[in-house]
Amino acid sequence: MAEFFDALNNKHVEMIGKQPVFFVATAASDGRINLSPKGYDSFRVLSPGQVGYLDLGGSGNETHAHLSVDGRITFMFCNFEQPALILRIYGRGRPVLPQDAEWDELASHFEILPGTRQIILADVDNVQTSCGWGVPFMAFDRERETLKKAHAGMEANAWIAKAQGRTKSIDGIATRPTDRYFGPAD
Repeated sequence: MAEFFDALNNKHVEMIGKQPVFFVATAASDGRINLSPKGYDSFRVLSPGQVGYLDLGGSGNETHAHLSVDGRITFMFCNFEQPALILRIYGRGRPVLPQDAEWDELASHFEILPGTRQIILADVDNVQTSCGWGVPFMAFDRERETLKKAHAGMEANAWIAKAQGRTKSIDGIATRPTDRYFGPAD
């Protein structure tokens, strides 16, 4: 049976901290719904009412685009071990880019990885837990290093030019590109 909470509690935070993967869903009023898996220990609970994750450049920037026009965001965590549990965080989010005034303070909560383009910050509206009995048992083996290696192998100017070139989502929603490259030494 599903239970709802106004904010994250210690049990929620403990469960989240054990998960190697989470999922992010966003949508605008028109167009596609975006659902993305995330890893790399990139999620942080900043307070019972606020969470964020480190977003690396990838195939698109749909989350940023959707948040800029709508703000709704859902995070989902599945416990693939015991106890069976699914946890969803519903909230309102926004992108924070390296050129934004709050970047330095917010970035201090993360290990900045090669290819970091922004931090997605969300205020929690509510939290839902449900049984997860239909979720299979799965064991975590290791992170894929391919994305970090690809970003670390790019020259700063090429990476920034690529990021500056991605200013629209696949549905044509405008995004703000990052102006900073985080390479292997950052």
